[in-house]
Amino acid sequence: MLFSIITISCSEKKKSVEVKSPDGHFNLLFNIDEKLGTSYSVKYKGHQIIEPSGLGIGAIDTTQHIEIDYVKTTKVDSSWIPVYGEKNQYQDTYQESFIALKGDDIKFNLRIRAYNEGVAFRYEFPKHRGKIEEEKTEFSLPLNADVWASRMAQKEIKKSKVSEIDTIVERPLLIQLNDSLFAAIGEAGLVDYSRMKFMSKPGYPGTLVSKLDSLVQLSDSVDKSPWRFIMAGERPAEILENNYLILNLNEPNKIENTSWIKPGKIIRESTLTTQGGMACVDFAEKHHLQFIEFDAGWYGNEYDEASDATTVTIDPNRSNGPLDLKAVIQYAKSKNIGVVLYVNRRSMEKQLDDVLPLLSSWGVTGLKYGFVNVGSQEWTSWLHDAVRKAADHKLMVDIHDEYRPTGYSRTYPNLMTQEGIRGDEESPKNSMVLNTLFTRMIAGAGDQTNCYFAPRVTEIMGSHTSQLAKAVCIYSPWQFLYWYDRPEGSDADGPGAGDTKTFIQEVPELAFYDALPTVWDDTKIIDGFPGEYGIVARRSGDDWFVGALTGVKGRQLNISLDFLDKNKNYEATIYSDDENSTSITKVNIETRKVNSNDTINHQLLKENGLAMHIRSL
Repeated sequence: MLFSIITISCSEKKKSVEVKSPDGHFNLLFNIDEKLGTSYSVKYKGHQIIEPSGLGIGAIDTTQHIEIDYVKTTKVDSSWIPVYGEKNQYQDTYQESFIALKGDDIKFNLRIRAYNEGVAFRYEFPKHRGKIEEEKTEFSLPLNADVWASRMAQKEIKKSKVSEIDTIVERPLLIQLNDSLFAAIGEAGLVDYSRMKFMSKPGYPGTLVSKLDSLVQLSDSVDKSPWRFIMAGERPAEILENNYLILNLNEPNKIENTSWIKPGKIIRESTLTTQGGMACVDFAEKHHLQFIEFDAGWYGNEYDEASDATTVTIDPNRSNGPLDLKAVIQYAKSKNIGVVLYVNRRSMEKQLDDVLPLLSSWGVTGLKYGFVNVGSQEWTSWLHDAVRKAADHKLMVDIHDEYRPTGYSRTYPNLMTQEGIRGDEESPKNSMVLNTLFTRMIAGAGDQTNCYFAPRVTEIMGSHTSQLAKAVCIYSPWQFLYWYDRPEGSDADGPGAGDTKTFIQEVPELAFYDALPTVWDDTKIIDGFPGEYGIVARRSGDDWFVGALTGVKGRQLNISLDFLDKNKNYEATIYSDDENSTSITKVNIETRKVNSNDTINHQLLKENGLAMHIRSL
């Protein structure tokens, strides 16, 4: 690991500070003037991507009597190896300026970092221990800029003009400034603060301002805000490929022994029966999955405050039982398959310190936290504490519903994945998945709850090959692949039988899922555009997996294989949708020899997909 720091202190009186990325592409200018007070602006490759925009906390008037006391500049050139990720190593290189401010009412300092991937800043409160009721961070954009925004984490992501935003919208936010310039703004390093979203500044169309979910109580341990970041690129793919910036803005791994943290593929056991659990274990072993998961209902009605997650008490509305959960866990362990259990926040909030050690003693390998409270400082702190406590008991975690990541899985990598995504439970069309890919996935891993045989796959969502491709495109170290599907031998009746009474069919293309990793040595976001198309290539060892999706229109794809090793030959297995196929899923499978000079040319219909497994020979 290369790591070097150069620190320079400066006490000269000045009105502005410029921070440049190591490659010179990003430039953030901090300024103090009589009109805006404390403000900043950002350029990317000479193009203004954020116009002069206000900075501030609470009711402090930053136009009055504020000076720069001193500036401390730091240069860092480093890299780090994650426990798992979209790459096996991340570059962490930046220039930083810490700006100490002084004035009659000023109670914050500013820390600014400029990376080759983007810029970020946060407020720091060295002496202030009061309450923060609002934040006045602004993002001034051109009126005609397009944005892809959603009101809530699991709502539809829609394209509009920035001047048309009339409600609070989620982060991260993708922005198109012109035909060849895109930006993204968002939040990183949210641990014990209030969540930030965006809203239009009243009277200033085109200017977005931060909106905190609750007031913030500062303390000795809460003495800084999360990071506010701005990324840019000439294509949306560039921004997405650089999404490790969000991880870099978090503290390093704090779990000393990570040998128990295991990425992998998961099948949900939907019938909540012993028979169903055993069948899922057998299917997982046969198809190279690493986990099975029991979802809501194994300990009673998840919405009932009286439900008790220290007992196995089947919710009769979800299953007729019986369920010998401990027997399934032991059987799974004998097959080297882990068991994940869902626990609703109602039980977690009152039983956390009892549930975690108990379920760990049963042999459970992970938990899925459901319907968690998010947003306010209180619940943000509680939730991340629940992740840390899970780590104490060697339990991995998947957080569902409205929680969106801001990079905490770097610090506590037992936080495997999270929802905060409009996944297959909402039956999104490919066009919506492509919106998700280039917006939500900037934030980090997303639990898409993929299904394969459920009727919604072809009736609403797209196609079977789309589902194969989606598992490559949407990154998640814990990847659910059969959310609404049940294996042979499972209970075919009962309330939890799912979308269909049929079982998983042993079709040939399941070999793609069988071989699919969930974490990667390298990732290339080859190309794409929200709602229209996306092409993602990921490497594990010497093998590459490629996923491509089309949205509202069909498209001729010409996928260059120049990412392959130039000194090797490969065999590509290509999966595509074909109405003339004799397969029940209408998936065509083709195998051909390829190398780095080849291009895969394929005409895709709208809402279709293409998947490839490329093996080194």
